[in-house]
Formats: sequence, C-alpha cells, structure tokens
Amino acid sequence: MPVRPRAATSGPLRLPEFRLLLTGAAAGLFGSQVTLVALPLVAVLQLNAPAFQVGLLTAAETAAFLLVGLPAGAWVDRMRKLPLLIRADAVRAVAMASIPLAAVAGVLTMAQLYVVALVTGVATVFFDVAHQSFVPHLLPKEQLVAGNGALETVRSSAQVAGPGLGGGLVQLLGAPLAIVADACGYALSALFLWRIKRPETLPERVPGASLRKDIGEGLRFVFGHRLLRVIAAATGLANLFSAMLMATQSVFLVRELGLAPAAIGLMLSAAALGGLAGALCAGPLAARLGRARIIWLSPLVTGPFALLWPLSGRGAGASWFALGSGVVFFGAVVYNVAQVSFRQAVCPPRLLGRMNATLRFVMWGTLPLGALAGGALADAFGTRTALAWCAAGFLLVPLPLLLSPLRRMRELPSTEGELDAVAGESDEGAAAGAGADQPVEAAGRGQNAL
Repeated sequence: MPVRPRAATSGPLRLPEFRLLLTGAAAGLFGSQVTLVALPLVAVLQLNAPAFQVGLLTAAETAAFLLVGLPAGAWVDRMRKLPLLIRADAVRAVAMASIPLAAVAGVLTMAQLYVVALVTGVATVFFDVAHQSFVPHLLPKEQLVAGNGALETVRSSAQVAGPGLGGGLVQLLGAPLAIVADACGYALSALFLWRIKRPETLPERVPGASLRKDIGEGLRFVFGHRLLRVIAAATGLANLFSAMLMATQSVFLVRELGLAPAAIGLMLSAAALGGLAGALCAGPLAARLGRARIIWLSPLVTGPFALLWPLSGRGAGASWFALGSGVVFFGAVVYNVAQVSFRQAVCPPRLLGRMNATLRFVMWGTLPLGALAGGALADAFGTRTALAWCAAGFLLVPLPLLLSPLRRMRELPSTEGELDAVAGESDEGAAAGAGADQPVEAAGRGQNAL
C-alpha cells in the first residue's frame, strides 16, 4: 500500500497513523518500565527469592526469543501486522493483570511469575517483529530514521519516567499491585493501535512455500549480508551482558547499596536520561559523523563507562551506578536508531518479518543465557563480581564492528550490490594511494567476512 503523498514531504509526526502508533508505544512502554522495577522486586521483597531465581525470572522473560524467534518471523510475514500487534498487547495485559490478582488472593508464587514472564515474552516476540515490520508500511524510506528516532525518544522518555513511577508505586502500594500499571499500559496500547485505519493487504502466499523454506530464506538474507551479520554479532554480545545487568542490578541495589524501592526507581530513571539524550542526538550525530561510523563509534566510546557499575557504593557512591548506566544507554540508543533504520531500508518488504525475527533470534537469543549467567555468578561470587564480569563484557561489543567493512565506511550502502561496488572502489583507491577523506570507505575483500 503506497504511503500518502504528503508523508513524503512532511515529518512522520504529521501522519495521523504514525502518531497513533507512537502514542500506543508510549502507553505500553511506560507500563513495561514500571514492571522493570516492580517484577524483580516482587521476587526479592515479596517472595524473598535468591539471586539465581531472580536471574531465572529474567531468563523466562526472554527465553521466547530462542523458543519461537525464528518461526515468528515466517508467521508474521504471512499475516497482517496491525491485528497481530493488537492481539499481542491484549495477551500481555491479561497476563500481567494476573499477578496483582494472585497477590490479593494470597496465592502468588515464583512459579506463576515464571509462567507470566514466559507468556508475555512470547507475545513480545510477535509484537516486536510485527512492529518493526509495520513501521516501513507507514513511512517512506527517507523518513525511517526520523520515525525510529521518534520511537526511541518515546522509549527513552519511558525509561526516564517509568522506573521512578514504578519505584514510587512499589513504595506506596507494594510490588504486586504496582504491576497494574503495566496491564493498563498494554490495554491502552491495544486501544490506540485499534484506531489505526490504514488499509493493510494480506501478504500473498508464495506457491510451494513452507515454514522451513521461509525460515531458511530469512537466515540466508541476514547471514549472506556482510553488514547485517556483524551487526547481529555485536548486538548479541551487548544483549548478553545487558541481561547479566538486568538479572543482578535489583539484588545489587537492594542488598549491596541498601536502596529503597523509590530510590531504585529514581536511580534507574536518572540513568535512563542518557538514553533519552541518545534518542535526541542520534539523527544529528549520524548526519555529522556518518551513519556507518556512528554504528561502531557509539559502543566503542560509551562501553567503558560500564566499569563504573561494580565501583559504586552506598550513599553518594550510588551515583556512579547511574552515571555508568546513563552513558552506556546513550551509546546503545544512538547505535539502535542507526542500525534499525539501516535494516529496515535495506530489506525487501516481503522479508521484513523474517529479517527482523532472524536478527532478534540471534541478538535477543543471548538474553536468557546472560540472565542465567548473571544469576549464577551473583549466587556464587556476589552481585558486585557479577557486575564486574558484565562491565568487562561491554568492552568486547565493538570488536565485530571494527573487524568489518563498517570501520572504513562513512555512509551505509542501501543494497548489497552497492556494498560490493563501494568495496571495489575502495580497493582501487587504496592501490592508487587514495587518502582517508573519501566520502564512503570500505575494507578490503579480506575483511568482508566477520
């Protein structure tokens, strides 16, 4: 379905359908950020769970990316995206609402938390794959960076305000009842999405297609593209160590730094200011430094600040944790805006779901592994040691990017054929003694593979 002509000459926020998508994203993200604080505190404060069980809870939330990540993309490519988004939000709202209901009835257990985390994780897999495939349906290619920047701004704003609100609600109502905000957020998100009336045709079935062939086509596209596969490797590493952080930070902040729930919420909100700044700066930085350079520069420059996490202490020393998180989040959001926009622009529309699902399988499939590793390390050696391993891991994230053609490029090619042409021109320029001031640079053929 072609985009309305006015969308090509105005910003994405001028499009009513995109505003509804953005508002729905805001409602769901604010609720989920409350749960980011409240759910692990239910385990730590209400059920007195040890560090490994908290890590297992984080793993349950993300295990769906390993369990259904690949087939989800093939299924999404066969379906209308908007109805799928609405159904996924409805499932998440009902699942989250079961936690406060069980708590009021006095029957809440860790087993229920694991089941809720797994169910919402599966729904989130389908929601995220469909959401990233639906954005290019609303916006033309030239507006994808601006549109994704707006979505990341909303995400970062939720990360700033949500944890503070969540900590306050936990302090006021208790951790289980605070999760009501998440259920309401998903319900509101479904309502705003339901109001989008952009016609969406059902994708045509390819004769002889099967789930195995569809998955294989997505895998071949991603791993056959020299830039997509290194982006997958770098993001997978980042998510591995991010999951270690998520699995251990609540236990660390409560038992090592002695913070109350409200203080934890404010701590995470302060750290998320870096993400908001990253969302606002991503477009200008990409224009100034180049879309290719910003992908590897952002984790290279900001990753070392993760070392502040294990160095933080009680009292004023807790501010080191917020500072480290803020700088790391800044780099992560700048990186995400650049690489997601590139993925959406370079992929054929019929493969968007499978491309996103394949990358999510690789990049997010490391989350449960990192959560389990973080919980195990925290149980065996303490949360501070686990955070030290996590911080050291962030230093490895830029390596796949630096060993790829990205390191010598300023702008990103729009097709694999253009990448071949750029690489060939770069080789000829190097042989002729060309300088480093070329507008687009690429590594030699020996560096094309990761």
